[in-house]
Amino acid sequence: MHDFCFTIPYGLLMVVGGLVGYFKRGSTASLAGGLGTGFLLLLAGFVSLKAFEKRRNSYFALILETGCALILTFVMGQRYIQTSKIMPAGIVAAISALMTGFYVYKIASGGNHFPSKYA
Repeated sequence: MHDFCFTIPYGLLMVVGGLVGYFKRGSTASLAGGLGTGFLLLLAGFVSLKAFEKRRNSYFALILETGCALILTFVMGQRYIQTSKIMPAGIVAAISALMTGFYVYKIASGGNHFPSKYA
């Protein structure tokens, strides 16, 4: 599976989560965090997709995706430890931890792999 296949929905989830947090609770921290990381993830996913279309890997995108996921895992994990609230801190921390593992795997395995032209 290619990194952009998960990164784009992950970024959209962060954007929507930030907007929901803002409109539901008036949390500007949720808005800034959700939009900031969400748009960075969407940018990284788009860069990775465009590189894949040219049969290349974008290690810049992989590093950006990994960095965002690590930061979200740490920040939301700390928030979950402090508040013990599953929603949103626990869910975002868990999803981000899974995504971090996926990105580390992609980096270790050499990025996206391309199908042969004759398959």
